[in-house]
Amino acid sequence: MPDKATTYMLITLGEELLLGLTRNGHLTYIGDQLRQRGITLHSNYTISDENHDIDDQFAFCWGRADVLITTGGLGPTVDDRTKEAIADALGESLIFDESILESIKERFRQIGRPMSDNNRKQAYRPESAVAIENPNGTAPGLWLEKDGKILIMLPGPPNELQPMFENQVIPRLERLGLIDQGESYLQIRSIGIGESALETELRPLFDQYENLAVAYCAHQGQVDCRISFQDSSEREEELHKIGEECRRMLGADFLGYGHDSLPEIVLNLLKGQNGSLALAESFTGGQIANAITDIPGASSVFSGSIVCYSDEAKMNLLGVPRETVQKYTAVSQSVAEAMAVGAAKSLNATYAISATGYAGPDRGSKDTPVGTVFLGLHSPDGTEVHRYEWKIGRLAIKRRALHTALDLLRRKLVGS
Repeated sequence: MPDKATTYMLITLGEELLLGLTRNGHLTYIGDQLRQRGITLHSNYTISDENHDIDDQFAFCWGRADVLITTGGLGPTVDDRTKEAIADALGESLIFDESILESIKERFRQIGRPMSDNNRKQAYRPESAVAIENPNGTAPGLWLEKDGKILIMLPGPPNELQPMFENQVIPRLERLGLIDQGESYLQIRSIGIGESALETELRPLFDQYENLAVAYCAHQGQVDCRISFQDSSEREEELHKIGEECRRMLGADFLGYGHDSLPEIVLNLLKGQNGSLALAESFTGGQIANAITDIPGASSVFSGSIVCYSDEAKMNLLGVPRETVQKYTAVSQSVAEAMAVGAAKSLNATYAISATGYAGPDRGSKDTPVGTVFLGLHSPDGTEVHRYEWKIGRLAIKRRALHTALDLLRRKLVGS
């Protein structure tokens, strides 16, 4: 059995990953899950489903890893070859497991579909392996211990892999003492400040502490800063003292501790103030509403969203005056203000966000070129509108508008 100082490696399989048809979310997810438990993933290799590629990459990784994780290739079709190729590389026979077959049959009964004969292929396992139950699919995962190493084989679909990893793999690794029982660091989330500026702001504080490890990660308009000591579990109080000083220094740019997302934080603030939220979205096309409704419990504060892409929709659904649209155009401060007020009134909400802009690649004008965005925020204090000009691509503008709009609301709620 490997000790705590383990080398974790990941092999992700699938032509769809190599062709760019599917994002390699397994690397992001598994890397993050392990990082939260004090483990840094050593490496990830993405390969095809061909036998020779599986043979070569598995041999390379098995010779170096203490814990090797594979994703994909456990399905019932002819291109699912992972289990067979790895069993052969390990010198293991594949045995038919009746208990796995019964689990597969039960899954088909649950979804009300007949089981085709090729699904029997999924009931085979290497002789040294035990099945990892898959409550959301027909392909079980496999756990194999051999040569002082651990092999974890997981199916490809994220809705199957992720609950299996969190509910079964993580607890097994924890029981074996191969991961920490909790996070070995403190994560400080910031927003509205760049990575270099954040480091410049916090470095004088961090320099006061010997052996303090600091790591930055920028993503989606936010920057996370993770701080830890080698013996963080024994210096937890000191870590939180540093975190509170960071919070004081960052002021409104401090988003929170841990892993809560911006939408989660906004919803929690609204709940704490008994507020409600309505949206009026034009060029974002419902993207802000989607982010809000991804959060369980959003219905307690989210009144709804009106996606009004055309000028007529803005006038008919939100009550934006026709003369305002004609005089200032739909992408203007006046229309953004009227949209926010109209959403709050129509959906009876305490707060309302509006978004109108030119995401490109065409439209726009000399005064409001492509990339111009107006975000309105209606609150009990009145209505404010903020103008932005972002020289980035269409989809990037929409994503930035989402995070900027929610951060405007967050800052208003924190100020309240």
